[in-house]
Amino acid sequence: QVRLVESGGGLVQPGGSLRLSCAASGRTWPLYGMGWFRQAPGKEREFVAQIRWSGGMTYYADSVKGRFTISRDIVKNTIYLQMNNLEPEDTAVYYCNAKLTADFWGNGTLVTVSS
Repeated sequence: QVRLVESGGGLVQPGGSLRLSCAASGRTWPLYGMGWFRQAPGKEREFVAQIRWSGGMTYYADSVKGRFTISRDIVKNTIYLQMNNLEPEDTAVYYCNAKLTADFWGNGTLVTVSS
């Protein structure tokens, strides 16, 4: 089993920044990649960003390109999501995802962008 623990959510004003973290523990091999999804109230869960564990290639949703940056720490089995220039539309519960031979999910962390 794989355990994913997210942190870093909170309330921020429009234009502000937050950094999310997700630490993976347990049976984390083979780990192909990790990423972030989000679910806003009344909407379906959507892809935000992903990073391949080998090589570090990154992928982003069009809505966050240029504002969000995903990175990884291989030693700590941790990923980060640096979110800049946040908009009210970014308000959602952010879920960490790990891709092994199956998909694993964290419990989510709430990000609220509001003045």
